[in-house]
Amino acid sequence: MKPGRVVASFDSATGMLRALSRFLHGRDVPLIGQGPAAAEPLAAALSGAANRLPRGLKERAYAASGWAEAVPLRQVGGIRSGALARWVTGHYPHRRSDVAFVGSANGAMIHLCAALGAPWLPQTLLIPVRRHGVHPDEPREDLRRTREAGQALVTANPDLVLHQMHDANQDRLMIAGMSYFRVKWRRLPAAYRHYLERTLAPGATLVVVDCELRWPVTRAGPRHVYQHGAPGGATPEEYEDGGPRVADYLRRYGSPHRRWDYPAADGESPEAEWGFEPGLLPDLRELAARNGWRLARMSFAEPEHVSPVVADLYREWYRRRGLPADRLLAECFLLLEPWWTLRSGSVPYWMVFNTEPSRASLTGYLDGADPFEEIRLLLFSHGVESVGLATIGQWRETLARAGKVGVFTGVDTRAYPRDFAGLARAHRELARIRATVPMPLPMKWETAEKFLADRDELRWGTEEPTAAPGLDGRPGR
Repeated sequence: MKPGRVVASFDSATGMLRALSRFLHGRDVPLIGQGPAAAEPLAAALSGAANRLPRGLKERAYAASGWAEAVPLRQVGGIRSGALARWVTGHYPHRRSDVAFVGSANGAMIHLCAALGAPWLPQTLLIPVRRHGVHPDEPREDLRRTREAGQALVTANPDLVLHQMHDANQDRLMIAGMSYFRVKWRRLPAAYRHYLERTLAPGATLVVVDCELRWPVTRAGPRHVYQHGAPGGATPEEYEDGGPRVADYLRRYGSPHRRWDYPAADGESPEAEWGFEPGLLPDLRELAARNGWRLARMSFAEPEHVSPVVADLYREWYRRRGLPADRLLAECFLLLEPWWTLRSGSVPYWMVFNTEPSRASLTGYLDGADPFEEIRLLLFSHGVESVGLATIGQWRETLARAGKVGVFTGVDTRAYPRDFAGLARAHRELARIRATVPMPLPMKWETAEKFLADRDELRWGTEEPTAAPGLDGRPGR
């Protein structure tokens, strides 16, 4: 089974891997957030005509695009982690670097890598698994139908932990016909080792991207946990206990339920999409010590804590180069474009999703930052009016913070959050920005590291090549 047909193209990690690898090849991302493998099943959803379809047809077309990528349940046990790792490293050009990143997915971190000309190897990938006959609001039944396939996957791949995730709030359309199997490496795959040894010279730095976000889970079996819900508009308490917002949402979507029927949580685990699995650390320590690399650990409590740090780093970098630093590009989920960010001289600010908490994060940054003359906003459309979705009116209030130009970029405000053509439209509109600047030489790693280590949003721990292997569990400055 080809890895490119196993890993979801519509996932955060895949979109970020594609955006960064294309940047390092000197290319932009013509279809933001989607790879070539997605072109055929997404053709209908990405056409301009898709936004003119009736709501029901539009939602079914979107769900079908994801279902076409999903792996049949009976084939899950045939997936091999080594092939997945080789697929990841095959995205990147072969060249030396002073620094490389491995670990959690994070959009702001992708812009940091782009500025440095550095690669990132994801710890987590999403395998969509096709199944039938499960109502989106019945996660207990989802686990019952798929537990055997999950066990087959981890039995065949001892180096993986399976974080099965079911989010009927934000992924409602997709999970109607599939389960989300997010796999995390707990041992460093051989392809990652070989790639890093070809890429990093002695004395280089290997950075562990360590998002500490955790979530309630149900232990479904050895190295298999089940996560009900995910960070976004609804709170963990609403996923667990329901409430007025949940009941209203389920009523609007014609559900027979007024709260979710889920398997009771019996513990916590690194969050499925964003969290870092610390079981990978011993292999990274050993590899760094053996090759004479510094090992750094960039730890943060929430994914968006990296966003203001990287935005400010870009502003300082532009100012040192004598460029204006008053153009902001606010990106969302897998909608990010490092090539046009730098070509347009934009300051990147990445948001996890299109929800009220992410909008509050962006607004908080604008409150404390020097004013921006221009603000452009990308919004990911997931197809549902979910709990905690920030409205177009609220986003307009954010854009009004711009001194001169505050505009949606690639967003059909009439179709949002069912604006599935926005994936293609976002690139076209970014490419039309008239004032552009030359692509810069990569930022020096020493400059970036000093800036990162001085920020309160991050905890920065380092281990020098001559030190005994081992980072403590809570690295300090």
